[in-house]
Amino acid sequence: MLSLLGLLFALGLLIYLTIKGMNLMIAAPLTALLVALAAGLPLLPGTADDSFVQAYMLGFTNFIEAWFFMFLLGSLFGKFMEASGAADKIASDIVGWLGLKHATAAVVLACALLTYGGVSVFVVAFSAYPMAVSLFKKANLPRRFIPAVMAFGSVTFTMTSAGSPEIQNWIPIKYLGTSPYAGWQVSLVVAAFMAVAGFVWLNIMMRRATARGEVFLARADDPEPLDKPLPSGWVAASPILAVLGVTFFCHQIFAQYALIVALLAGCLTAWGLTFRQQYNLDTLVTAGTTGALLAIANTAAVVGFGAVAKASPAFDLAVGAITSLPGNELVGAAIAVTVIAAMTGSASGGQSIALPELAPHYLDAGVNPDALHRVVAISSGALDSLPHNGYVVTTIRSICGETHQAAYAPMGALTVVIPLFGTLLALALFILF
Repeated sequence: MLSLLGLLFALGLLIYLTIKGMNLMIAAPLTALLVALAAGLPLLPGTADDSFVQAYMLGFTNFIEAWFFMFLLGSLFGKFMEASGAADKIASDIVGWLGLKHATAAVVLACALLTYGGVSVFVVAFSAYPMAVSLFKKANLPRRFIPAVMAFGSVTFTMTSAGSPEIQNWIPIKYLGTSPYAGWQVSLVVAAFMAVAGFVWLNIMMRRATARGEVFLARADDPEPLDKPLPSGWVAASPILAVLGVTFFCHQIFAQYALIVALLAGCLTAWGLTFRQQYNLDTLVTAGTTGALLAIANTAAVVGFGAVAKASPAFDLAVGAITSLPGNELVGAAIAVTVIAAMTGSASGGQSIALPELAPHYLDAGVNPDALHRVVAISSGALDSLPHNGYVVTTIRSICGETHQAAYAPMGALTVVIPLFGTLLALALFILF
């Protein structure tokens, strides 16, 4: 009981410290230490198999070992797309189709296209932020909604959908023997629901804010629009098409590692668009690697917290209770992944911790692997977006320069509540049909 209370208290404290602005690289190990103390784990490596330092660093380094190249190539892809003008061209075309009065829809759609095209969700915001600032300024919309708008287009109806090249859709392949297109029929319905419901809610929140007199407040460090010729529409889309094409043809050969090949193809294609523009390759690579390290470090720090939680007796008790829940196994899987993703503050980290434990249990119980894949992917993208999530912290603080107090409420509505309802819809469809 003490272990469970300690885990719950530490998780609450981690969320509180994150909201207050503490660096995740400090807050995550500090609160993980409380979990270890409550669980009676030894603090330093010694004769025991599990200690606080071992558990935390194994979780931290194993996550980086497994996903470093995806983060790196995804970040470089975003930088090459930005430098070549391809991202700006895609965004301007969307604005041309929708009009400035639909500025929020333009940002959402641009982020969705970049995410589904292969740009890592952790770095889409780096590319989309300059466009979002420009559009919000022209439309005089409150800028505190920018993190929510970018996150909605990145980590909801696109990140966990069938065919998505994001790691949250690829982790289950390793444990379930499925493909990234698993359960695509249900995925299509759920994605459409989340997109429509989320966009309606977003518009309601923004109308209420503008009715209260909230407007765009400019800052001295706001990014300026790029002053350079942009590629044509199909040329700008070619890197994204390269990622999607390689993903489609290689996923059965390389499984989750096809994402590395696909992102590499996208990077080379996007870099080719910058070749004649005489960009400093070292500058682009440095910026891309820095963004990748920031994103993966924030995420791995929270995964380390989850690894310590997993080493505590409370974790085994929680998993045992969840997996023994009466009723449909898909419901149990959804609850388990959602809870573990909440503890780790990461959809990918939660899956990485949960699936080695849960996949054999549910497969042995006869659960359809494709249905399990899709339910795990969608449910992992709900409570993962609590305030301590690495993506949330990076987007709100590092990229947008906002505070959790100002920006998290709309972000949480779109990235926590909407995916929870999407999970319920997916479960209903798989169980009934």
